[in-house]
Amino acid sequence: MARFRTRLALLGSVTALTAAQLLAAQSAAAADYQWVALGDSYTAGVIEAAGDTFEIPRDGCERTDRSYPQIIDRDLGGLIDLTNVSCGAATIEDVTSHSQVPIGRSIPGQPDPNAPFDEVPPQSDAVTPDTDVITVGVGGNTLGFGDILFKCLELSQGSDGAGTPCKNELAASIPAKLTKVATDYDAMLAKLHEKAPNAKILTVGYPTIIPSDTSKCRYNNLQQFFSITSGDLDWLRTDVLEPLNKAIEKSAGTQDSATFVDLYETSADHSVCDDTKWVEGIIDSDNRPAFVHPNTAGHRNAADHVTGAILNAISPN
Repeated sequence: MARFRTRLALLGSVTALTAAQLLAAQSAAAADYQWVALGDSYTAGVIEAAGDTFEIPRDGCERTDRSYPQIIDRDLGGLIDLTNVSCGAATIEDVTSHSQVPIGRSIPGQPDPNAPFDEVPPQSDAVTPDTDVITVGVGGNTLGFGDILFKCLELSQGSDGAGTPCKNELAASIPAKLTKVATDYDAMLAKLHEKAPNAKILTVGYPTIIPSDTSKCRYNNLQQFFSITSGDLDWLRTDVLEPLNKAIEKSAGTQDSATFVDLYETSADHSVCDDTKWVEGIIDSDNRPAFVHPNTAGHRNAADHVTGAILNAISPN
């Protein structure tokens, strides 16, 4: 209980909880709320800069011990009973209805040495009528952001940082991809509400990845975006990543049971190209593969904001 009180005090600057709600949540600390965490690699952790995988044997989803669901589970002690089925490379449909074959820590041209992994069931299978809170952070793989990123790296080779070769080739395909994100997200929220009619659904957005000032990003720096040009980074931010968050927020707004958790604004000065980064570049500061994923500091920020949303969800009005 002492740890719970301390953490609530620390969260005061990042939550919208009233004093009455905090007291109500604190008094319910002995309760057993059922929380299911769903999502892709930005939830699972995946990279070494987000901690160590802790499941033995590995299932290839690469949940790490310093990803935000695991941080929150430790912070809130016995208040929440966590079931974390997030999985690297998951699409929205992998949450809703598709089985997924995890890829582990595979990188292009170098599969995980323990692959192939057995398929895992749709993440929504973990949701039951007794679930109280669902968090879901997904959408980037349905958009195909990883594929877009690697295509940009390929197209930008030899550009010396000039022009917008990626935008020129891919811009026309983005609206349809965003439409699919919105359609699939709506279907996912409907499915989750059907499986757990009384649960509060927290849809977690993506953090700032690319700074508003892309002059911070140095061409051919592998710890940032390597060969992607400044013009293409501006395009990726304004026409791909920000609309992705908007699509998720809009979908959440159509469901009475859903609330959008915004990580974008609070991470604005902690992009891949900032000195204090919460998202790693192509490689991290220890030269390990990272492929533009949150590090432990990014997951700590996510944990603070998602914790506030969870406490709001389980506290009496």
